[in-house]
Amino acid sequence: MPERQLRILLVEDHPFQLLALQCLLKSFGFNQLTPAENAEQAIKLMRTTEAPFDVMLCDQCLPDLTGLELVEIASHAGFVKSAVLLSGLPALELEHLKTLAIQRDLRLLGYLAKPLNKEAWIELISQSGLAYD
Repeated sequence: MPERQLRILLVEDHPFQLLALQCLLKSFGFNQLTPAENAEQAIKLMRTTEAPFDVMLCDQCLPDLTGLELVEIASHAGFVKSAVLLSGLPALELEHLKTLAIQRDLRLLGYLAKPLNKEAWIELISQSGLAYD
């Protein structure tokens, strides 16, 4: 499998899940990963990077902000080209968050359930129009 060239910011507050997410994405061929354990750390990373991240893959339930709030900050500041929420919340709640993102004109591609599924991830990224090969 060719290496995927997308620059991905991973925001997950549980260290084990953050490590597992990195391992999964690497096994899918995505190697340009920048981990953050909370919204504050993610914002610091976004402010100091040379270019916007292609994708921010973000847990919805963070201790310092919700994932959607972080997506809103990152979208309006131009820190990310797109974002995906990753959560164990019920699908109905996640659909509501997606609707809010559309109303706020955020760069949210959608949401994925935990644990991350390769086919769902690739399909969402492919549908977004992001070039990743």
